[in-house]
Amino acid sequence: MRKVCTRILSIVGNVVTVRAEGVSYEELAEIATAREKSLAQVIRLDRDTVYLQVFAGSRGISTGDEVKFLGHPMRVGFSKSMLGRIFNGSGIPRDKGPAVTENMIDVAGPAVNPSKRIIPSNMIRTNIPMIDVFNSLVESQKLPIFSVSGEPYNELLARIAMQAEVDMIILGGIGLKFDQYLYFKHTLEESGAMNRAIFFIHTASDPIVEGLMVPDLSLAVAESFALQGKRVLVLLTDMTNFADALKEIAITMEQVPSNRGYPGDLYSQLASRYEKAVDFEGAGSITTLAVTTMPGDDVTHPVPDNTGYITEGQFYLRNGRIEPFGSLSRLKQLVNKKTREDHRAIMDGMIQLYAQYVEAEEKRAMGFRMSDWDKKLLKYGKLFEKDMMDLKVNIPVEGALDRGWDIISDCFNPNETNFRTELIQKFWPKNKD
Repeated sequence: MRKVCTRILSIVGNVVTVRAEGVSYEELAEIATAREKSLAQVIRLDRDTVYLQVFAGSRGISTGDEVKFLGHPMRVGFSKSMLGRIFNGSGIPRDKGPAVTENMIDVAGPAVNPSKRIIPSNMIRTNIPMIDVFNSLVESQKLPIFSVSGEPYNELLARIAMQAEVDMIILGGIGLKFDQYLYFKHTLEESGAMNRAIFFIHTASDPIVEGLMVPDLSLAVAESFALQGKRVLVLLTDMTNFADALKEIAITMEQVPSNRGYPGDLYSQLASRYEKAVDFEGAGSITTLAVTTMPGDDVTHPVPDNTGYITEGQFYLRNGRIEPFGSLSRLKQLVNKKTREDHRAIMDGMIQLYAQYVEAEEKRAMGFRMSDWDKKLLKYGKLFEKDMMDLKVNIPVEGALDRGWDIISDCFNPNETNFRTELIQKFWPKNKD
């Protein structure tokens, strides 16, 4: 039997307080006003005092309105008809299409039992050399993209969505500006990738609680498709907006703040989402890429700092490029031995040479005399940045490895590199001997 409360104790911001027993955490409720019904969710329990976050805001709600508890947490429909569709942070269609009411599944369930997971072993190709060659994305991996406001991280996510070799893309947008949402929509439509994508979009003007629901909705749907054998890539942007929403609600609830005002359970809140990444034995997988903007480019900020303890590496996006230093995929060694025998050698050798280029560039900037080796390094560094680091470069991993050999052979002699003799004999461009 559904519980009904006919008196609201208080309304603070978008949080409504009632007195009720037998109610569970994250349970949904309907608040019936004179004009409409508003959806709310239990966000705190204090004995028989229940705190509800109203999805659409508390405007129009009075203390005399009726609150009816629905007896279940947030649910979302699950169907193949969702492909190509756009929904908001409540799971309601944003594209004016029909609601999905079949196969309702609970949102924000527990992560998969570790005994049901298998060791990641498959590479997800993106045709972006700085990912495929130097920090390979592995199926079922969880990776953040650390960046700052103004960097093209949404453009990077859109390109990955278009080119990643997966069955499905689920995009979760949190606190997006409207033009950012339209950019994703138009880019995927023009590329033909929209028919394998599902959007859950929360814009900056939408209720804050819907932003909190976006990762859970995205991952719940991804898990259902993965259990049907689909390789699903979940793209989330921006998890700092998600953490800021947590902070705002914690302040409303008068919780004791932790580091820089964020709630004390920030780590657990982030981990419960990232840990949904999984490769099911005999089924599909969930891979997660999530943008995390760093206020002031400060990696010690609580959001990137906590994220780094949970995830399996990170991509640093700076100056419109994925930086080779600091970016790391901890699982890349599981897959880059399967691409081509020279993959690891090119990966390590080119980064070592680029590090020497950075030192040579510092010497040049300070007016030191340049040796012949320094001049070769300067030439190499410019070619590496233009032909490998530039995000406009769009080639498969094999083509990127060939291009790596071309760049190296344009700048150095074979005996000036540290590559094994058998690799030089097999891959060194013949016209560069």
